[in-house]
Amino acid sequence: MAFSTQRASTSRTSAESAPPHWKHDVFLSFRGEDTRRGFISHLYHELQYWQAIKTFKDDRDLEIGASISLELLTAIGQSHLAIIILSPNYASSTWCLDELSKILECMKDSKRIIPIFFKVDPSDVRNQRGSFTEAFTKHEEKFSEDVDKVKRWRDALKEVANLSGLDSKNYQYVCMHETELIKVVVKRVWTKVTPYRLLDSQEKLVGIDFALEKLRLQLDLEANDVRFIGIWGMGGLGKTTLANLVFERISHNFELSSFLSNVREVSAKHGTLVDLQKQLLSPILKENIIQVTDERSGISFTRKCLCNKKVLIVLDDVDQLKQLETLVGDKNWFRLGSRIVITTRNERLLVEHGISIPYEVKVLNDDEALELFSEKAFKKSQPQEGFLELSKRFLQYAKGLPLALKTLGSSLYRRDQCTWKSALNNLEKIPNPTIFHSLKVSYDGLEEIEKKFFLDVACFHKGKHKEHVIEILDKIHDISSLFVIDILIEKSLFTIKNNLSDNRVEMHDLVQEMAWEIVRQESIQEPGQRSRLWLRDDISHVIMNNTGTGAIEAIGLRLPKLEEVNWNCTEAFLKMHRLRLLQFDNVIVSSAPKDLPNSLRTIRWNWYPSKSLPSSFEPRFLVELEMRRSKLLQLWDGAKVLPNLKCMDLSYSDQLTSTPDFTGVPNLEILRLRYCKNLVEVHWSFAVLKKLKYLILEGCGSIKSLPSVVEMDSLEWFSLFGCSTVKNIRRFVEQLNNLSHLCLYGIAIEQIPPSIGRLVGLKELDLRNCTKINKMLLSSLKCFTSLETLDLSSCNIDEGAILADIGCLSSLQTLMLCGNDFVSLPSSIRFLSKLDFLGLIGCERLERLPDLPPNIEMVDVDDCISLKRLPDPSRPGPNLYDFRFTCLNCFKLVEEEDWINAIFEMIRTAAIEGMLLKNNGNSFAPVSCIVCPVCEILEWFGNPSVGDSITVELPLPPHPSNSSDWVGIALCVVFDDSEYFDSPASLLGYEYFKIEVRSSQRYLNDPQFFLTEMILSEHLWVFYLPRNHPSLTDASTSHRFSFETHYSSITGLEELKTSSIIKECRARLVYKRDLEEFSRLMYVDEAGPIGSSGSDSSDDDYERGIGSSDDDDERGIGSSDVDDEPVSKRLKKV
Repeated sequence: MAFSTQRASTSRTSAESAPPHWKHDVFLSFRGEDTRRGFISHLYHELQYWQAIKTFKDDRDLEIGASISLELLTAIGQSHLAIIILSPNYASSTWCLDELSKILECMKDSKRIIPIFFKVDPSDVRNQRGSFTEAFTKHEEKFSEDVDKVKRWRDALKEVANLSGLDSKNYQYVCMHETELIKVVVKRVWTKVTPYRLLDSQEKLVGIDFALEKLRLQLDLEANDVRFIGIWGMGGLGKTTLANLVFERISHNFELSSFLSNVREVSAKHGTLVDLQKQLLSPILKENIIQVTDERSGISFTRKCLCNKKVLIVLDDVDQLKQLETLVGDKNWFRLGSRIVITTRNERLLVEHGISIPYEVKVLNDDEALELFSEKAFKKSQPQEGFLELSKRFLQYAKGLPLALKTLGSSLYRRDQCTWKSALNNLEKIPNPTIFHSLKVSYDGLEEIEKKFFLDVACFHKGKHKEHVIEILDKIHDISSLFVIDILIEKSLFTIKNNLSDNRVEMHDLVQEMAWEIVRQESIQEPGQRSRLWLRDDISHVIMNNTGTGAIEAIGLRLPKLEEVNWNCTEAFLKMHRLRLLQFDNVIVSSAPKDLPNSLRTIRWNWYPSKSLPSSFEPRFLVELEMRRSKLLQLWDGAKVLPNLKCMDLSYSDQLTSTPDFTGVPNLEILRLRYCKNLVEVHWSFAVLKKLKYLILEGCGSIKSLPSVVEMDSLEWFSLFGCSTVKNIRRFVEQLNNLSHLCLYGIAIEQIPPSIGRLVGLKELDLRNCTKINKMLLSSLKCFTSLETLDLSSCNIDEGAILADIGCLSSLQTLMLCGNDFVSLPSSIRFLSKLDFLGLIGCERLERLPDLPPNIEMVDVDDCISLKRLPDPSRPGPNLYDFRFTCLNCFKLVEEEDWINAIFEMIRTAAIEGMLLKNNGNSFAPVSCIVCPVCEILEWFGNPSVGDSITVELPLPPHPSNSSDWVGIALCVVFDDSEYFDSPASLLGYEYFKIEVRSSQRYLNDPQFFLTEMILSEHLWVFYLPRNHPSLTDASTSHRFSFETHYSSITGLEELKTSSIIKECRARLVYKRDLEEFSRLMYVDEAGPIGSSGSDSSDDDYERGIGSSDDDDERGIGSSDVDDEPVSKRLKKV
């Protein structure tokens, strides 16, 4: 477990920063005889009693004692702010002048000092005129031997007079002018002090500063409006603690403040909200509170009594919309400036009540979790010696949940390691009751159907794609589950984890454990009487002892790897008449069931051990049947009526020879028969399934023919991948009027029939390895104007065979031409305006690329060993540095092109993009990179760091206002795959290796993946990080990058870490002056870049102008001794 702070920290300038705890908010410095009994007493009252600001005021008796000076000096140092009341006789007091000097000494930040010019002119204070002249005349006489002291006083008065302050004469024409001045002073103090009220705590509150800062911004106490603010999240996160903390620190700013605790519990206990209404109104109604007799009268009194009051109300643990409507209603119930704070586990309540300012409380990160746990377990911020590893195991269990961390930590305080281990062992079997009951509150508030869905996901489907989970639950429960899933997300029981394009349904581990315990408590002693079984031991017990009952609704088990178990399933399912889900994967049982429950809706039994399903099995409710890798010869004899069956998947069932009669399954939508190698015949009835959408026959090499009569009006996806012996393809395919995806991989097809042109909706056509394709077939492709993906890889296409007017395929987005024999591509390819991916891997005769379409994002020319020329950058259209480009083993390209300039231009373009994004206030630019064979660019980076890491020295600006002109870091990694070539047997099963770069405990970007056997020699991975990349924003002067490499497998083999792939690393700081030189290299007339013979430069003035800098003293890592030379001169030496 890595312990690193991932949560954003609240940044404050030195002018705003405060020590963790000020003893005093304000120190008052004043001349008593001028102001004590009037202005000062009123100001002190407003600060101390109305605004509850902690104020230090020295009384006259303090001024007399011998030790007073030290006490006052200490008080000044412990004060956040100082108010200096400069009155006519202020300078006559040496005591005041010493105070003033000390204040200026302690409070270097002038924003902490508020001068008030009380009946004096600021210029008289600054120049010591008027009464100040008289006072200093006496001081100079009295301290004639200590002229430095008098000078220090004069300087202090001059300095404070130059600060922005308040002048009493500006208020002399206002009625009650001193009162108005005091209001302004108090408001100014409040503005300066308030931010720290929300960030200051006497108790140890771990990980709460970030939340308090967010809430401070949302509360915005200065805004003159009514605000409803929601605090939501799962149970145990500390929502109540957070709300209580906010309440304690800002309640004094309101005329009325009320914290209504446990709204859910009180409402449920009494069945009414009258008691809470009385609690809210009692400070106003007092003895008249008896007039609140029901909720209706309570609403009426609330609206009447609070509409003219500035109030702070906290409703803690709300779980019903009615509670909000009854207790706090609408914004017009309250006076401007009021704040209503609601805590809830249900985000939907906030949405329905129109609360547009929600704050979601998150779990603690690893560092915060360790600190909180340690505070409870050891009464200090770190574990005791010898307890760190044990502590990490408890943290792994708690997963950042504050309730769990505090509960477990407190229970372990002053216990030895043996007791810790015992407690940990118990947690693996029985949840902590405090944590369990707190979390179960959310479950208890669910409707019955919501409880079923929640338990199903917790026991069987956590971590699966949301769409997949919805599909499964729809089949099992025969109702739409999308709405229920969204409710469970809003109630903080589920979360959606976004992983690239996948939306996975997740939940906190302790919430899942709570669900498991709920199921376990259905029958603690006998698993056969529980509703759901998912643990191997429980399932084994029920099957081996035949203790299954009608209580069981779902059984699911997926082992991490294939395993044979000695379970006798013959009669195991006889009594499970309510079983809806049966799922076994990676489990080979020794005997097949004699019967299966007809109540089943989903069967996923991979490695099914029998030759057929039980003859008595009549699953009329069955929606999904998946039996991959089974021993089935056939599913059943004759025809069965399965009116609800929508999906059938018998893929990889090697012994399957025929399919059943499909006439009894009219609603089938998906039929997957991948790699059923002995399947000779697919029953003709499949061709008249009018609702069938997906027909996948990949790898069924024994199928000889397809039906001639086809009535599949809904078929969208048809794959004959690898079915090289199938006949009648032409007649079959031309009847599929709604087909959108067609795969004929490896089929001996010579021409596409003209009638296929009727497939106007075809979006994907896969003709890979169709080696008999001729020019006539290729020319017929132009009719597919809706085509988005076309794959003609390894079709023996030679020069001139590709459609000359291929640009007419106006919808084409992906074009795969890998492994063919052409030398060039038609120029019309540039008219494919929607094309974003062009695959040319292994086109060994390809010598040049034409001008490319404007929206291209990725071009893959790996193993194009003859490639020499790229698109001319002087012509309109995208260039190499405008899209992702990979060119493994393209040795001629890097030898014959001005390849160094290409890399420089990639860096320049990425740097400009990064600066533009920063200036526009957007997030950092993505990491840009090029992978290619080793070339001379290495010399530009300077000296290498051997191995898989490198340290970069970053320059620090001399002062925050003077920023350095470095714009980013260029890094270069030399790597190869020699380990595989040296010992291929030791890496058997590992198809690829990946390289990841780490910096400051974070991965910088997505890994780089490379197939084993692919890299024939040393290659470079050059990439650029903009200065505003997150990994660099908090970087110290010494910044380390490390490159981790692993061999990996798509079959699930454990990743194999290696250190032999990375040979060396290099890095160089990139400055604005470098960008200027790159630009010059790119646009010089006599040596144009990459395939160009020179061109006039007409680039944007802004881009060409970047790089003007007077700073020539800073160096990037790897700089040579001639670093002061322009880049172009250094390159000539290279």
